[in-house]
Amino acid sequence: MAPRWRNRWLAAGAAAGLMLSAYVLVGATDPGAGPGAALCRAAHDKREMRGAWLTTVGNIDWPSEPGLSADEQRAEMDERLDEADELGLNTVFLHVRPTADAVYESELEPWSRYLTGEQGGDPGYDPLEYAVEQAHERGLELHAWFNPYRVGLNSDIEEMAEDHPVEENPDWLVEYGGEGFLDPGNPEVREWVTGVIMDVVERYDIDGVHFDDFFYPYPKDGEEFDDDASWEEHGDGFDDREDWRRDNVNRLVEGVHDRIQDTEPWVRFGISPFGIWRNDGSDPTGSATSGLESYAAQHADTRTWIREGMVDYVVPQLYWERGFGAADYEELVPWWASEVEGTGVDLYIGQAAYRVGESGWREDDALSTQLDYSEDFPEVGGDVYFSFTSLTGAAEEAYEHLAEEHYADPALPPVADPSREGQPLTGAVTGLTATATADGDGAGAGLEWDEVDGARSYAVYRLDPDEAALAASGDAEDRCEALSADNLVEVTGRTSLEGLPSGEDAPEGTAYAVTALDDYRVEGPVGALADPRG
Repeated sequence: MAPRWRNRWLAAGAAAGLMLSAYVLVGATDPGAGPGAALCRAAHDKREMRGAWLTTVGNIDWPSEPGLSADEQRAEMDERLDEADELGLNTVFLHVRPTADAVYESELEPWSRYLTGEQGGDPGYDPLEYAVEQAHERGLELHAWFNPYRVGLNSDIEEMAEDHPVEENPDWLVEYGGEGFLDPGNPEVREWVTGVIMDVVERYDIDGVHFDDFFYPYPKDGEEFDDDASWEEHGDGFDDREDWRRDNVNRLVEGVHDRIQDTEPWVRFGISPFGIWRNDGSDPTGSATSGLESYAAQHADTRTWIREGMVDYVVPQLYWERGFGAADYEELVPWWASEVEGTGVDLYIGQAAYRVGESGWREDDALSTQLDYSEDFPEVGGDVYFSFTSLTGAAEEAYEHLAEEHYADPALPPVADPSREGQPLTGAVTGLTATATADGDGAGAGLEWDEVDGARSYAVYRLDPDEAALAASGDAEDRCEALSADNLVEVTGRTSLEGLPSGEDAPEGTAYAVTALDDYRVEGPVGALADPRG
């Protein structure tokens, strides 16, 4: 599949045999406020979360089965990341700790069974290291997705590696409903989980840390979560065990967030809770719904996380269609938008790509209509899809419809710290040149530029003559107007790009611009421009 920018522009701009020379437009080297400044964000909102969960548990998304060779696993990861790029996504949430084990090289927990078929089995390489490197090369963010408490099914517990933390600390385990969980009420568990996460934060160049909706387990009829021992030992100060359980989760969430901020503050921390916090029948400030409540069932108090700044973003799983009685999408989107308003916590919507084809989700616009509704709420900053392979499988046609309607242009990732907008840690891109290229589609343009110190990725723009003149001006607001979402061609981790429209038929003055994004994803200033016409 060709990149979307090629489909959009190549036919208009390329002709066989075109020869290019490159030159720069004078006057664009002023390293003033870059297009990441606050005024740019107001004028042209180019930032949006477009993500998908790449699930390892049960080999849902990757690897396709346990026991593949290292080369086969790497090839499958390359394929998934290429698909993410082609689908117009900018973030992948890789499941790195599915059952208190590791999809990366760890001295703390054993290798995941989903790699080799045996927990503790060495796959022969470091999957997370490889995934981060390859994602960044494609201009994708990679958030490391952890399950903080889940240990697995009882059958998994019977086959744990000898160095699994539960084998070494059996009092950490609570078995419930055929599954095993680390006890959230045990302070040693909280310390251990936080240490595991920080080990990854400190050793890998990840862009985010992510939890899903598994805290205390989903309730099962006739089952009791046996945390009597930890309640008796650590429940002082609480009259109600349910409040104590919520406090246990809050302490973990707050501790992880604080440790990340103290260590790698550009790494974003977010959680994807079940879509209902509380129903208005339980709390008048809850949503007008009648489903399971994460506050009571899983002791996940998302409202507290938001109001006290314990998370950088939330991704509520709104896996219900518009008009669904017990949990209407049109009720929940404005409720969550109201929750984050004015807090500084970003809101993205968890979208149920896996449900396409079910009753109520059979139309080609099944996903697109969800975004049609939520785009009217400025607090909604994007979407994350479960799960990744649904986008190229059952939901392929629905996603193509969505992409046509909503993802016509690429999007920069959200900034890690909005207060840093307009204060880039990088300088302007230098050495930008355009060259002739040729492929099966005819002649095109290639761009190259010098690596910028501190750059995490690069944004590439194609500008018409008027826009190029604005970008070359000394006025920051003019530059912002020129480097708009409509002109964004690609976000890449490389320092070159090929197959771009050549601009043979474009007016004189058409140009390309490239900016650098720093660790916080703040966009740096505009440097010199390259003319694809020669």
